[in-house]
Amino acid sequence: MNFLKRITIVTSIAAASFTGYAYGQDFQWKEATSNGYTYKYVTNDPTSARYYKLKNGLTVILSPTKKDPRIQTFIATKAGSKTDPSDHTGLAHYLEHMLFKGTNKFGSKDWAKEKPLLDQIDALYEKYNQTKDEAKRKEIYKEIDRISGEASKFAIANEYDKMMSGMGADGTNAFTSFEQTVYTEDIPANVADKFLAVQAERFREPVLRLFHTELEAVYEEKNRGLDNDPRKVYEAMFAAIFPNNNYGKQTTIGTVEHLKNPSLKAIREYYNNYYVPNNMGVIMSGDFNPDEMIAKIDRAFSYMKAKPVPEYKVAQEKPITAPIIREVYGPNPENITIGFRFPGATTKDARLLNLIGSMLTNGQAGLIDLDLVKKQKLLGAYAFPYVLKDYSVLLLQGNPTEGQSLDEVKGLLLQEIDKLRKGEFSDDLIQSIVNNEKKNVIQKYEKYTSRAESLMDEFTSEIDHQATLGYIDEISKLTKKDIMDFASKYLQDNNYVAVYKRKGEDKNIVKVEKPAITPVSVNREDQSEFLKNIEKMPEEAISPVWLNFDKDIAKNKLESVDVLSVKNTDNELFRVYYYFDAGKWNNKILPLAAEYLQYLGTKDKSSEAISKEFYKLASSFNVSAGNEETYVSLEGLNESFDKTLALFEDLIKNCQPDQKALDAYKARLKKSRANAKQNKGAIMSGLRSYAQYGPQNPFNNVLSDAELDALKAEDLVNVLHDLFNHKHKVLYYGAKSGNEVVASLTPIHKLPATLKDMPKSKTFTQIPTDKNKVLFAHYDMVQAEIFWVRNGEKYNSSITPTVSLFNNYFGGGMGSIVFQTIRESKALAYSTYSYFSLPSKKEDKDIVTAYVGTQADKFNESTIAMNELLTTLPKSDQLFETAKSGLKKSIAAERITQDGIIFTYLRAQKLGNTMDMRKNVYEQAPKLAFTDINNFHDKEMKGKNYTYCLVASQDKVKEADMQKLGEVKKLSLNEIFGY
Repeated sequence: MNFLKRITIVTSIAAASFTGYAYGQDFQWKEATSNGYTYKYVTNDPTSARYYKLKNGLTVILSPTKKDPRIQTFIATKAGSKTDPSDHTGLAHYLEHMLFKGTNKFGSKDWAKEKPLLDQIDALYEKYNQTKDEAKRKEIYKEIDRISGEASKFAIANEYDKMMSGMGADGTNAFTSFEQTVYTEDIPANVADKFLAVQAERFREPVLRLFHTELEAVYEEKNRGLDNDPRKVYEAMFAAIFPNNNYGKQTTIGTVEHLKNPSLKAIREYYNNYYVPNNMGVIMSGDFNPDEMIAKIDRAFSYMKAKPVPEYKVAQEKPITAPIIREVYGPNPENITIGFRFPGATTKDARLLNLIGSMLTNGQAGLIDLDLVKKQKLLGAYAFPYVLKDYSVLLLQGNPTEGQSLDEVKGLLLQEIDKLRKGEFSDDLIQSIVNNEKKNVIQKYEKYTSRAESLMDEFTSEIDHQATLGYIDEISKLTKKDIMDFASKYLQDNNYVAVYKRKGEDKNIVKVEKPAITPVSVNREDQSEFLKNIEKMPEEAISPVWLNFDKDIAKNKLESVDVLSVKNTDNELFRVYYYFDAGKWNNKILPLAAEYLQYLGTKDKSSEAISKEFYKLASSFNVSAGNEETYVSLEGLNESFDKTLALFEDLIKNCQPDQKALDAYKARLKKSRANAKQNKGAIMSGLRSYAQYGPQNPFNNVLSDAELDALKAEDLVNVLHDLFNHKHKVLYYGAKSGNEVVASLTPIHKLPATLKDMPKSKTFTQIPTDKNKVLFAHYDMVQAEIFWVRNGEKYNSSITPTVSLFNNYFGGGMGSIVFQTIRESKALAYSTYSYFSLPSKKEDKDIVTAYVGTQADKFNESTIAMNELLTTLPKSDQLFETAKSGLKKSIAAERITQDGIIFTYLRAQKLGNTMDMRKNVYEQAPKLAFTDINNFHDKEMKGKNYTYCLVASQDKVKEADMQKLGEVKKLSLNEIFGY
């Protein structure tokens, strides 16, 4: 459950009609009544959002769209870590976890017997909370553990998740941030009645059952944070820039001390204070009739009673008059983050902050983009606004290249701020941003999910939807002087906080120690009467829609090149891809050439001029070379189609060698390669590739340092000039028909008489997992990250239904066997899962993977627990039927649309499939019995060899423990990375 605040751009503007942004429209609040309910709306609102306020104060925001037979739902409470009690920080977050545990009606098999035990646990936690003597605390916790084990015999773990999974819901989750706690579901449109019945009960009177194992999962989440340098940077930034406000005084996940001393009494008090209808909102976007939906929501939640919410007083911050410097240490590469404080989300200045962010960084023509990134003055840099209700922050981050100090990076970033104050930016930059915002309105809100997310963020931050919709008109009227005055007011040369992320040991880490926990019962076979009644509720079946590759894709020819297209009837956007069935395995310098292109110009235009021109058109391009595929992608507005393609074709065919740019690129690349060796995620990726392919593998298939040094600018430019002379396909999604696409491409995309094959590909073959092995890489961290990897057999399409059902049952979600056992019952990990993965092409082998991220001192317990599951598949008839039902409903409500149709077709071709394989899964999976997936488990997992990929501190995991798993091989970073 993600508790980090997602970066919310307050000025993201919703779009529902998808016909574009009508410049200069009048957005006014109006009121209307329909079906007996009065609502407010904004005129010309492309989301068609209706704002209701029910009699008990509950806010309901409904944004209907018929594109997909699904509904994105958010149930949001305007309370988060800033409203945590100062002596119980982290409370809002672990309350969020407990809202998945049920009530007296679900999650329990015998409430009468469970409740007295839970009352005892309550009292013990209060005693534990107030006891200081460590020996006495251990005795109390031992008693908590014992009684929790007794209480768990009457609990039904994950019954909420089972109900949602059985409905075909996706994305069952929640998150907590500074001022919001939000519960999210993506449901098929036909189960809205069931969904509302479950949610109404969920929030009626939650029961804090299975608390000590869930709190241990939060401990694990805290430990993950202790290994997360970026999180530590942000926490240091907020503590320094908000010394008085709770944004800086307390973190979302809380302190170690408070996590060790929970109070169930305090949790209930917090719930009763803030989870009241006048402080909550139900936000939905998707396929529904709003007149019908509001009546259903009213019936479901009318039992809630309004009550006063505790007053939250915004602590005022004093102006910063001198730079505030902080330092953070950790194993990740060095960087620097600079923060400037701004007013809160509801103000005009917070909206203009987003414009400032775009002027500095927009990916193409911002000041930082052009002056620092494109000119390669540092390894990387960006700016973005972090908009919150009380205050906002403009954050700038820079990463040094080799030999560059953090002070030098800071100086470069502050120079760009100075240019804003002095007006040293292009006169047409604001208009270019306006053009791109118009496109972003359409682009971001093509889907019901992101529309709901925007409306939800507006609700929790109390942003006026009218102001959001009027943002483009607002910024279009600004002058250069307006920007200069704004920057001079807020972005001075002394009113910032700078956090230096240093490489080194963090001596302030206090690990949350592992308590002694006896595994609790999860009672998989039991069902509450409430669940049974939910399952009995009627639902109108949704008919699935399968792709027909012959009908859904227009197939044309541009000379010898296949042109595959899908028509966009929704909006004014286009996306074009030049697709090459070749990549780094064919030519190791292809990815380097692809990235080098962004620093090149032609004889007529500089690289900076080309970027500005793309941005003025509200268009962009990207060249991405993977192992076996390369994509040149372009996107923009239909009106700029010809200009966008012509601009790119001119660039790639006429780009000029630039040795200075190459030298800078090489230096940055070497620094990036060195930084990758300090990144635990990259190290684990290397271990997994090593496990699948051996010492020479796709991950370390890179140029050596000597090969990189010998590379010349002409070598890379020749690759780029020659790219379109090789065999490729054109993929198109936009307003044009297939014939019209060909007609537009003919004068632009000039082809040679004969297209060449790419150089013969280097072949990497998956090696047999012939014995148990441990691949170990040292990393200074609190946790241990463990991946199980096993190569299976070659692709066999006939097992697809079995694989889909097996993954749903075994290890693919919060209601799965793996999650229930390792997290819910044994409290060994915050994150854990297991999958049987089919390959991406028919020549490759299946892969069995499993994962546990755990405290290093739980390494033995965690590996034993996962290996038990890989050896014996626990049987649960109820969970199996839920997995079948959920899989079928999820597929029925899924719609593959837009360019997704083309990509699905290309994937099917690589696997040798001529049909939409979802049809096979939908028809065959419900016919399978438990014996089928049990036999599959026995064949593919039981008694098999595994390669254990382990990233951990060599000081925290003993080699003797690793040797219990198999032959241990400690890999050097050079062996992993190939340089």
